[in-house]
Parts: sequence; C-alpha cells; structure tokens
Amino acid sequence: MKQGNNEIDVFGELPWFDADVVRKARVIVAGAGALGNEVLKNLALFGIGHIFIVDPDIVEKGNLSRSILFRQSDAEKGVPKVEAAAKMIREINPDVDVEYVRGRLASDVGLSVYRNSDVAVGCLDNRLARLQLNRICMRAGIPWVDGGIEDMTGSVKVFKPGLNCYECQLSDADRNLITARLSCSDIAKRNIASGHVPTTPVIASVIGAVQAQEALKIIHKNKNFDDLCGKIFYYDGLSVETGVFEMQSFSDECPSHEKWDDIIIIKELKTNATVKHTLEILKNKLQTSSVEINLRNDKFVDKVISRENGKIFTPMLPESKIPDYIDDIPELRIQPQNSLNQNVFENINDDFPYKELTLKEIGIPYNDIIQVTTDKGPAYVAIDNN
Repeated sequence: MKQGNNEIDVFGELPWFDADVVRKARVIVAGAGALGNEVLKNLALFGIGHIFIVDPDIVEKGNLSRSILFRQSDAEKGVPKVEAAAKMIREINPDVDVEYVRGRLASDVGLSVYRNSDVAVGCLDNRLARLQLNRICMRAGIPWVDGGIEDMTGSVKVFKPGLNCYECQLSDADRNLITARLSCSDIAKRNIASGHVPTTPVIASVIGAVQAQEALKIIHKNKNFDDLCGKIFYYDGLSVETGVFEMQSFSDECPSHEKWDDIIIIKELKTNATVKHTLEILKNKLQTSSVEINLRNDKFVDKVISRENGKIFTPMLPESKIPDYIDDIPELRIQPQNSLNQNVFENINDDFPYKELTLKEIGIPYNDIIQVTTDKGPAYVAIDNN
C-alpha cells in the first residue's frame, strides 16, 4: 500500500499514524486460525510492510465459518493455513510482503526471524504454545501481544521484556497443565491435542481487532502510547461486559528471562552444513578447543523404544517431528503413550554419533541462533542463510 493511495490518505488524517513507520514494520503472527485471520486481515488493511505467519495446520471445513481468509476450495484441497492466508493477504493488499512457515513457532522458525521483527502477535489456543512464544520473544528482546478466545469471551495482554512476562503470571493450576503436556515429551506429547476451541466469528473479530491495534501502538515506538502492557483487556459478549484490569508480573527468578545478546554472525555456517563441519567452524571462529551446541527448542531423537516388546525404531528426527512419525506407524500408534520411550540428544558435541547429519536434519531451523557452550563460557551464534 503505497503512500498516495486512498487508504494511506485516510490513515494519514489520523494524528498518530506514520505511514513510513507502518510500511517498514515487521510483524510475526503465530497462529492462523480464527483469531489469526482477523489479526492478519487488519494488519494487511493498515499496510504493514512485512508479515511473517507461522502455523502447522491445514484448512478444514470447520474453520470456514470463523475464518475470513479461507475458502471452501482450501478445505477441500487441504491447503496449509499459512499458504491460504498469505494468498488472501496479497489480494487484500499486494504491497504487503508476506512470508510464512508451515510449522511450529519454536522448532521451525529461527530466532533471527523474531529478532528482526518489531512485535509478535500470538493467536494461540494453548498455554504451552504461549509459554514457548514468551520465551522466544524474551530471548529475541521483542514485545508480543497475546489474544485468547472461547465461546463469546476473549482477552488481550501485552508482554514486554523487562516489564511484563507471561510465565511470571501463571498460576499453579496453569503450571500443572503445562507440566502435564511437557511430561508427555517421552513421546506422547503427540496426542495431547489442544483440540478445537468453540468460538464465534464475532469474538474473533473483537479480540483480533484489539490485538492488531496494540501491535500498531507498539510499532509506533516514538508515540509513547498507553498500551496493554501490565494489563488485561477482557470482553464478555454474552453479558456485554468489558474491562481493563491490572495484571503485571516480572520476577527476576523466572527462567523465561533470557535475552540473547552479543550475537556472533558466522557467515560460513548454513543449515545444510554437517554437524562435523559446524563443530570445526565453531572451534575455529570462537578460538576454543571444545564446543557444544545446545538444542534448546528441539531435541534430536535417534531411537523410539517400545517397553511392551523391546522393539527399537530409529526415526532420526527432531523431537517435534516424532508425533507424526508415531502416527504414521500403526505398530507404534496403537501402543499406550506410557509404553514408549525415546532416546534424545539435547547437547551436540564431538561425541555425537551422527556428525554427518546436517543442522537442518537435527532440528535447527533456517536463520536460527544457536546457544553454544565453550571452555570460555556460553556464546550465541547466528546461522546466516542469506
């Protein structure tokens, strides 16, 4: 949406709207369901310069009644939500640059993508995904806008590094639910599905609009807007009640508060490099005799073991891909979740037995930033795929 178009002319009449700032803005939208559709539509109408969408799912018929960017043909063909949404955004506003990844926000999107963004907007339907997005944004040093909807109610919150943290606000009950999901990582994270949350298109419109508005405020950094950081916006469509309440928490003891600074860019490192070559490059560039790559987001799994019969399967995949691997093998799929174990590698060093695998194959995504432990201390290294 170029300056001079009617839309920009109209927005230009708003005293706070800076077309140049909006055109240069970069926004990540995590989740492309009903809520994500509304956020994406609004961002496109405003003319946000660059939008990055991440979601693992395909369009289903049940999505059509609540998702403005999806079509019947998308559901019939099983088109990925990110692809269908990106296509419609380009039709709404051809001047918006749209990128997308069909995958998970922690394991399939590199941290550099987040660091290069102004704000992330979370359109997620479970606490674990919110926890992951919160930790990623804290590492990247960017704010994020959380939205949640169910039936005719919804809420919006804003989290900023150093001021407000999603994890710090979790109750004991919330933490127990997340722990229950994480405890299934022995394989069966697979089938604690978040499920389909019953909502209406109206509540998605309301909450998605507020999220987009908060993102616009954050993008206009020099305007000093009063935003929802440290607060919660709540709307109940059934009782027609709405309110803004204080909800701020930031504890120095919280494990989410990592900020990965002093990033080292090593242009020789690519995701198609082997582990062996990567370790050699890291030792040389960091001038150290030992290095260990810490797989913080996605451990590597070489074996899945059935405790029922002792049979060993060799997926050789990142942990995030194991649920699909299990579902594709009937012999594994029918076994109880607690009867399967997996052998995982969380740290990759010279003792790693599969050094001919590439970084991509062990679960490090495009343009990621990896945490490396050396005999001199930790280092954060960007993988430059440009």
